[in-house]
Parts: sequence; C-alpha cells; structure tokens
Amino acid sequence: MAEKVKPYKNSNLGKKEQVTQMFDTISKEYDGLNRVISFGIDVKWRNNVVDIIAKTKPSTVLDIATGTGDLAINLVKTNAKKIVGLDISPGMLEVGKAKVEKLKLNQIEMVLADSEKIPFEDNSFDAITVAFGVRNFEDLEKGLSEIYRVLKSGGTFVVLETSVPTKTPFKQGYNIYTKHIMPTIGKVFSKDKVAYKYLSDSAASFPYGKAFNNILAKIGFIDIENKPQTFGVASIYIGKK
Repeated sequence: MAEKVKPYKNSNLGKKEQVTQMFDTISKEYDGLNRVISFGIDVKWRNNVVDIIAKTKPSTVLDIATGTGDLAINLVKTNAKKIVGLDISPGMLEVGKAKVEKLKLNQIEMVLADSEKIPFEDNSFDAITVAFGVRNFEDLEKGLSEIYRVLKSGGTFVVLETSVPTKTPFKQGYNIYTKHIMPTIGKVFSKDKVAYKYLSDSAASFPYGKAFNNILAKIGFIDIENKPQTFGVASIYIGKK
C-alpha cells in the first residue's frame, strides 16, 4: 500500500485542507514552475490527453483538479460545447479564470468545489479528465467513485499522473531528480519551501501502473489502458464507464 504523504508535517489540518492551502500559496508561480520542473514536457503530455478525448467527440467535459486551467483550456480543441474546470483551491482558480477570460473562452466554466463531493448530477459528462490531481485526493477511491458517478454511460475517463520509471537508468535518474533537484528548484523559485517536496514525495508514493489500473477496475471502470509517457516518468490512464 502506498505511503500517505502530508504536505505540511507539522500541521494539524487534514490532507484536503493542507493541499488547498499549499496550492493557494503557490498558485501565482505554479504555471512557470511546472514548465521549468518538467522541462516543458508536461505540455506534450496534456496534448496527448486532449487527442484521446477529442477522438470521443464529447459534448460536455469535466476537468477535475483543473488548477490554473491549462488542461481545460487545451480541451477547447475537442470542440466540446461545455467544459467545466473544477478545483478546491480558490487561488489556483483565480489564476485559471483570468486566463480563460483573457482568451474569451465562453465554453469554459471554472467551479470551486471538492472533487470528492462533485456538485453535479449522475451521468452528467461525456468525458472527464484529471491531470496531476488524483494523488492529492484525500480519499482516492471516494474521489474516483464520484468521477464514475457523474460520467455518462459509455463515457471516457482519462488521468494524467506522474509515475516511476521501471527501467535502468531512467529509474535512478528519476529518483535523483525528484528527491533532490525538483525540491531545490521549488525552494529557489517558490515562496513555499515545503510544497515542491510534497509534490515529489506524493508522486513517488502514488500507486502507478498496474496498481492504479486495479483501483480503477475496482471502482467499476472497464477497457482500462495505461500509456507510459517519456520513459515512464508519467502515465496516461484511460477507462470507460
């Protein structure tokens, strides 16, 4: 079983509250740091998610843990009539809303809500996405069950999440980068010295590959696929309802 990682070791708050506080704190520099830490490859990964969703020709899409709206904005390319970006962090959503308004993307609605208590009816969306967000769920199975509930029958669920390479030398390089280099970059460029250590620790402890496939199957998803990205440092998971 994956180790539970807390963002703030000295905090008496639960994980959900800690994650919200953390992302509020780093919201202004989050986009720039993402580009630096991933060497810009995260843009390609998101585009791959969009390509998968576009093939299903959705009318409605829900982007869970949308953060500053990067994926929600890219999902406009699917020609969906309505895209909802949902996040628990007001600070991240504030940045996302500004980006959406600047681009005049009226089909995108940004919603402040808890991914484990999604404020929509059953069978509401043709497709649902989560990019780098499921590892922040306080209760992973509860969050995935909520996603399953609001996804339409026959709908597609796509997750983009970090994973750990299994082959040498990529595994060793990944461990060195996430444990030492990535937190250092976060300390230098971010006012939150703990946040990027949490992000690297949570990535390393999250169940990936077959382990996550099994969790998706347990929730009820079918036709599950796992597509490793860039030597396995990230993975795209696809499931159907």
